[in-house]
Amino acid sequence: MRVVIGSDHAGWPLKNAVVEHVRSLGHEVVDVGSFDDKPVDFPDIARALTQKVKSGEAERGIMVCGTGVGASIAANKVKGIRAAVCHDIHSAHQSVEHDDVNVMCIGAKIVGSWLAQDLVSSYLSAEFSTDEDCRRRVEKLHAMDAKG
Repeated sequence: MRVVIGSDHAGWPLKNAVVEHVRSLGHEVVDVGSFDDKPVDFPDIARALTQKVKSGEAERGIMVCGTGVGASIAANKVKGIRAAVCHDIHSAHQSVEHDDVNVMCIGAKIVGSWLAQDLVSSYLSAEFSTDEDCRRRVEKLHAMDAKG
């Protein structure tokens, strides 16, 4: 799988561990920054990351900021993106299985590298459910997206 990864300056130290872990799982990484600890605006990174997902250049995205909240808000502003903050294993896989989430957001100030690795593994191994209820609900999300 091709995974696009981005962070702001607060998420930058954890992003490096996430990149290494994603590669260790056999996935390809597209890194959209940031590339150091200099202040950067998370909406700019979220835009770059979500464009890679929307274009099909990457199947999924992982965004790391201080809490994951700002990244999630920014990513969800982009039509066709379903982003979720995931700080526990259950949310990391269920967000994909039930809600077809395509961008996971992690807070570097909330989780450490060990938990982040578990979250990433859970998120990337999850698949969208074939359950009729889940499919119907995600179709309603698509309809909401289309209406604005």
